[in-house]
Amino acid sequence: MSKTPLTGRRVVLTRATEQNSELHARLAALGAEVLELPLIRVEKSVKNEDLAEVLPEFGRYDWLVFTSANGVRYFFEEFFRVFDDVRSLGLIRLACIGDATARAIADLHLRVECQPKLATADALADELVATGSLDSAQVLVVTGNLNRETLLKRLEEARAIVDQLQVYQTVKLDVSDDPVAAEFRAHGADAVLFASSSAAESFAGQARALQLSKEARRPLAGSMGPQTTETMKAAGIPVDFAAKEPSLEALVAATVKALAK
Repeated sequence: MSKTPLTGRRVVLTRATEQNSELHARLAALGAEVLELPLIRVEKSVKNEDLAEVLPEFGRYDWLVFTSANGVRYFFEEFFRVFDDVRSLGLIRLACIGDATARAIADLHLRVECQPKLATADALADELVATGSLDSAQVLVVTGNLNRETLLKRLEEARAIVDQLQVYQTVKLDVSDDPVAAEFRAHGADAVLFASSSAAESFAGQARALQLSKEARRPLAGSMGPQTTETMKAAGIPVDFAAKEPSLEALVAATVKALAK
């Protein structure tokens, strides 16, 4: 029986549990032993006063922008709590970053009009500016608590009138008593994958709880995108390999390549 590319390799995932299924499946299909060690948790966080400013006059917006699938999920939970018909969105145009975000929108039978090939805030800003529709346009950007201001600033520079609505927050988890962390400390892994800056920061902040034994395998550290890479370097985590673009497919490909050496 022929071996798959990651047969005998142990790979650790650091994403929030609810975000791991696709990456876990891709790696397992290639033969990897996958350990899930979530260093962050994503939870709903939205203020009623913010919703009261946005939803009653929702029809004034020209663009609705999502930076993650979590934003789609939690925004529409609140939207459908207030409105009982998706047609209440009116003629608003939708933009997003990333395939997972686009799929979450498509699951609602809505169409994304603007999605850059590269899943970054700068790329989305470039795509939106290229539509020629931002001058005096009303834009609502749905975010979490850790989103950078890059996208907002770029849209405002293009003369858009931008509002921001936070609907979720990312919380760093304490893994000191996690049995998976104990397994990692004892035996290590071949690779640890970081798909977000918050997970990288949480990993660096829990160095004692994740310190490997002398006998443990020392893993390579992989990054999914430039922002995560930047955060890893700043936190003192060596970046042994990185995806060519910020996508799960590219991260898996980079992992296979790195572990084949």
